Amino acid sequence: MGISTQNIRNIALIGHAGEGKTTLAEAILFNCKAIDRQGRVDDGNTCCDFDPEEIARKTSISLAVANGEYKGTKLNILDVPGFFDFEGEMVQALTVADGAVVVTGASGQMTVGTELALDYCIKHNIPTIIFISGLDKDNTSYADTVEAIRQKYPTQVAPMFVPFKENDKFAGWVDVALGKAFDLTGAVKGEIPQSVAGDCSTYFDALAELAAGSDEELMEKFFDEGTLSGEDILKGVKLGVKSCSCIPVFGGAGLSNRGINNLIENIIALLPSPDEAAPAVAKSGDDLVEIKCDPNGKVVLRIFKTMVDPFVGRLNMFKVISGTLNSGATLRDVNKENDEKISAIYYVKGKKQEPTSSIVAGDIGALAKLGDVTTGDTLTEDPSICFEPIVMPAPVYSMAVFAAKKGEEDKVFGGLSKLKDEDISFTVTKNAETNEMLLSGIGETQLSILCKKLKNKFGSEAILKEPRIAYRETVRKMAEAEGKHKKQSGGAGQFGDCWVRFEPGAEDGVYEFVDAVVGGAVPRQFIPAVDKGLREAIKEGVLAGYPMVNLKCTLFDGKYHPVDSKEIAFITAAKLAYAEGVAKASPCILEPIMHLEVTVPDSYMGDVMGDMNKRRGRILGTDQVDGKSIVSAEAPQSELSKYATDLRSMTQGRGRFKAEFVRYEEVPPTAQDKIIKEAKERAAQ
Repeated sequence: MGISTQNIRNIALIGHAGEGKTTLAEAILFNCKAIDRQGRVDDGNTCCDFDPEEIARKTSISLAVANGEYKGTKLNILDVPGFFDFEGEMVQALTVADGAVVVTGASGQMTVGTELALDYCIKHNIPTIIFISGLDKDNTSYADTVEAIRQKYPTQVAPMFVPFKENDKFAGWVDVALGKAFDLTGAVKGEIPQSVAGDCSTYFDALAELAAGSDEELMEKFFDEGTLSGEDILKGVKLGVKSCSCIPVFGGAGLSNRGINNLIENIIALLPSPDEAAPAVAKSGDDLVEIKCDPNGKVVLRIFKTMVDPFVGRLNMFKVISGTLNSGATLRDVNKENDEKISAIYYVKGKKQEPTSSIVAGDIGALAKLGDVTTGDTLTEDPSICFEPIVMPAPVYSMAVFAAKKGEEDKVFGGLSKLKDEDISFTVTKNAETNEMLLSGIGETQLSILCKKLKNKFGSEAILKEPRIAYRETVRKMAEAEGKHKKQSGGAGQFGDCWVRFEPGAEDGVYEFVDAVVGGAVPRQFIPAVDKGLREAIKEGVLAGYPMVNLKCTLFDGKYHPVDSKEIAFITAAKLAYAEGVAKASPCILEPIMHLEVTVPDSYMGDVMGDMNKRRGRILGTDQVDGKSIVSAEAPQSELSKYATDLRSMTQGRGRFKAEFVRYEEVPPTAQDKIIKEAKERAAQ
């Protein structure tokens, strides 16, 4: 292709689900002549949605990469899923994108996905523009949508595009900076229609002010002349976009391919090329170093996504941070500490791969037939540098995962391990207390799709169940009991008799055994057997079979037989004493308590706090950080199994939370009865 670094634009399409990102990608690729015909999401024939689950659901579930060339500039399009469960895909895309296009429909409101995408880009200094899609649909309002977004971001958002209608149909647009009207073919139309002249004037003033604030020279000119020319505005807006102080707005219709060329030209004009963007930051020892996007520098690659192709195998998608990658090169995988021979290099276009012999700094490609290379790895000629791991959203939704058929456990968990190559945002861990394997992710839909992929790709079926809570049992008062084991049924007999005192321990969670026998009532050689029997017994409590904790056991008396007493007899006797004594010592069930930090906009504080009270939670306090409220609370783990879904529903997706275990507390009597009943039902199955 012979494209230089200066003529590359790496653009992530982000925003709310269903707003037209994939449709826009399709229109851009078609206008770049990268595809022969423009597909439709509803028809399941788009370039970027090619997974069977994406086609079936008619929505993106995985980051897709495609490229095309427009008037000598290469566009690498990263089509990002908008559903909240796939937030990790957006993080991966924005790790390597040099700019973002936030896509939103012209509904007259700001969607949650638009707000979250803009917040992320502003926080991480990612140059951004907004594209308002679907202007050819009925009952849409570009002006109301712009106004809704500007209410939240009044000093940053500036429309550079104003659509106008003829006979209630989208008929063209006005370039605010240049003051020219264009029809749907992109041809200059003439005078600005009176219906939008007022909006254009208002937007021009705001745009000129924003542009002037991006550069001292422009600011002086603005104060001297009271305004700026169209060319000056474009210069100032580009500087503002790069510094993230200006977010221009454009519009059009992806499905009918209207206004798309205008968007492409502004992407090229306003968003930075890789060498204009902020340098990548990596670690060199304990120091942070900036890596310039220099085609002549040492080769440095960052793996940002892995996909498993049924024909090629595993594909590692990367961005060339520095240098020029040539086929046949050998690079060091700094993370795995081994060398990788680069044999097959590709450009990616959806599910298709286009072979190439080299890729220049700033460009995006894919590598096949590598060893242990995974997402987040650094491949380089300079092994002293390494990129920090991609920080994914923490998993907040967990389900216990089982094989649908007995004997297929290895197949299921082997498949999940392979899916982990594609999606690093989920985890599979074993709960040591319940012996369940937990599949954890960002939401219910993500886990459901993982199970579907498991079946489609690897032929193994998994089922998800509500995970068991790791309850524990303890005692609240002191009780004494005798354990007596006597067996005289032919052959050698067995005899063991011990008196044990049971009481709450001095230290939480600890089992304590005390030898208080005097006068040789229990011979010394059998005292360890009593301890052993009790240690085995406390693995199951007397109420619901959960482990017994915080228990002090004192052996203070007993009897023995000089011939029949054996170790096994005293082990059994200790278990009998445990069953009787603990039952008399006011046993109770303990439940794990979690500490939560819930981050929400102020308007949802009442709902979140009221809901927490319903979950037997305690509000510890509130704080303000970056304009949002953080609610600190404690609640039982059993009340939080669906909290990720419920919080999203309560806050329209704006809420976030993190939880960590803090301690065990006694379960209220009504909840304890329910736990005991469920345990008995489970034991009877």
